[in-house]
Amino acid sequence: MIADLAESHRPVTGLFDRASDVAGELSDEQCHFFEENGYLAGVRLLNDEQVDGLRSDLASLMTPECAADARFYEYHHNESSDASKTLFHALGAWRVSPAFHDLIFHRPFVDAASRLLDGEVRFWHDQLFVKPANDGGVVAWHQDYSYWTRTTPMAHLTCWIALDDSTVDNGCVHYVSGSHRWPLLPRGALADDMEAVRGMLDDDQLAAFKPVAIELKAGEASFHHPMMVHGSYENRSPRPRRAAVINVIRDGVASATDEPLLAGVPAIPPGEKLGGKFFPLLSV
Repeated sequence: MIADLAESHRPVTGLFDRASDVAGELSDEQCHFFEENGYLAGVRLLNDEQVDGLRSDLASLMTPECAADARFYEYHHNESSDASKTLFHALGAWRVSPAFHDLIFHRPFVDAASRLLDGEVRFWHDQLFVKPANDGGVVAWHQDYSYWTRTTPMAHLTCWIALDDSTVDNGCVHYVSGSHRWPLLPRGALADDMEAVRGMLDDDQLAAFKPVAIELKAGEASFHHPMMVHGSYENRSPRPRRAAVINVIRDGVASATDEPLLAGVPAIPPGEKLGGKFFPLLSV
């Protein structure tokens, strides 16, 4: 029987025991920047050994047989509708890979998330994104909460962790500073038309639509608000662009649907807060 790592709410490896060369507690200045702009970038969370361990597990997770693994909530060898522009995207690696399981409990990440959410944080779900060299597909402009309205209130946070140096050339994330104050926009296809968002914006939003490229070194992370408009362009470089994403909620966020919140996870009745083995409390 295949083990489901969701059964364990503590690290199962020693990969993240040593964190002496990563960021300490976020400063008041960093938190103020996040509040004003809707994002915070350049936070070092991982050392080189940890990045290598995650890359190794990621290579195993991308093998063809993993597509049928029911522990994944979603698994797309290519989420793009254009076969010439590959975007690998999967949810649920924490249940399959020891390294990605332990990443969500990594103390520097948890401490930073708790500070930005101003409370105890609970795991929501993870994601993997890979843009292969030279043909990586886009991630179209979107707001994460447009996918998460099945939970309420909106007290969510996303951490995007670079597993390669992430640059303009290989398709780094771009943020539209201040867009976390915009209302919820219509949701389009995730991996296709980068320009579709312009038809959703009013004149003031179009004038403010000035994306900021978030270039990161491997092991660095950015955090963003659930209403932040963000996206990323193609990988035009000879290097891959691999990333791990951890999405968390402030403890107390509840289900807003009688449907399962994630594929294969038992439904939580509307109004009942997220908890249990699939949504562990991290800040303990």
